[in-house]
Amino acid sequence: MKRAVFPGSFDPVTLGHVDIIERAVPLFDEIILAIGINLDKKYMFSLEERVRFLEETFKGEPKIIVKTYNGLTVDFCIKEKAAFILRGLRNTIDLEFEKTIGQTNFRLAGIETVFLISSPGKSHISSTVVRDIKKHGGDYSILVPDAVPNK
Repeated sequence: MKRAVFPGSFDPVTLGHVDIIERAVPLFDEIILAIGINLDKKYMFSLEERVRFLEETFKGEPKIIVKTYNGLTVDFCIKEKAAFILRGLRNTIDLEFEKTIGQTNFRLAGIETVFLISSPGKSHISSTVVRDIKKHGGDYSILVPDAVPNK
């Protein structure tokens, strides 16, 4: 079985994430959307909300599973018997950052990282931008799936 882990905080899930995930579905038998838990990080949305946003967004796709994890992503991949880590690239900055992590993950555990380039019109979308718009009371509905409330 070709199983991939798409790790992230998904705070919140964006249409950029959705783009990468939907395009990856034909490539794998199963994709685990893995919400990493970092107790030192302050999230805008609770863990329960983030899980619900992902589950609602992908409820019709049987190849997608939502899970949470602590610790290293490669350790989670080993536990879940996932041979691949899925990552999206928006720009060359993402590439340089993700390349280093991908190479390290391969050295640590032999897990390959598969990169998909964001679709045209999606590269400007990030959770950071959504959180900033939300913090200032703006409308971010054009950047997130319907499961994420615009309040």
